[in-house]
Amino acid sequence: MLNCFSADFPVQAVLWYTDTLKSKTNLEEHSSLITDVRFSPSMSRLATSSFDKTVRVWDADNPGYSLRTFMGHSASVMSLDFHPNKDDLICSCDGDGEIRYWSINNGSCARVFKGGTTQMRFQPHLGRYLAAAAENVVSILDVETGLSAFISASVSEDAVRVWTVGSGNEGECVHELSCNGNKFHSCVFHPRYLSLLTLELWNLPENKTVTLAAHDGLIADLAVSTVTGLIASASHDKFVKLWK
Repeated sequence: MLNCFSADFPVQAVLWYTDTLKSKTNLEEHSSLITDVRFSPSMSRLATSSFDKTVRVWDADNPGYSLRTFMGHSASVMSLDFHPNKDDLICSCDGDGEIRYWSINNGSCARVFKGGTTQMRFQPHLGRYLAAAAENVVSILDVETGLSAFISASVSEDAVRVWTVGSGNEGECVHELSCNGNKFHSCVFHPRYLSLLTLELWNLPENKTVTLAAHDGLIADLAVSTVTGLIASASHDKFVKLWK
């Protein structure tokens, strides 16, 4: 199944079957614009965040009503993510830069700190780090031991950059892809070909790109399946497309 935003009903998220391309159901409990949708990598759950300052967790197999509603943010919740290997942990950030860790089982807030306002993602597979974006800064957060070296990617309207982050406060940009007239809004690493970023395919070691004419409107977000390698793109042209 594939998550996406509904262009006609912005306070709903629509759940789709990717094999038949038919909708399964609409998730309708938010009272304002939905800002992010994420699936749990290990369980049949998904979560939504909204301008209504809440995070809701749903059972993907039985999504008639939300399992949990997390309240506590004082501003619009802009992004969220499931921890890749801790089933109980979900994280969200709001427009005031507040990041909250939530316990799904207890329905409580486990930790609050500052760092992100627009988007956040856990490090895939391990989840030791959290990347949080705020304006033109990407913070790499390790709430237990501090910063340690690894690779991350950031995207802005004018460029995509790949970083190596060491033990200090500053990261080093090791690859950069200029927009050449395009405007970038999202990027993902391919799960099988780790040297590729999409949807403008970028081979990092060879620094070669292939541009795909994917949509008629702005591509607002990308998601990638770690199981099949399929990539989903969502656009302002009201289409969601699957790529392989």
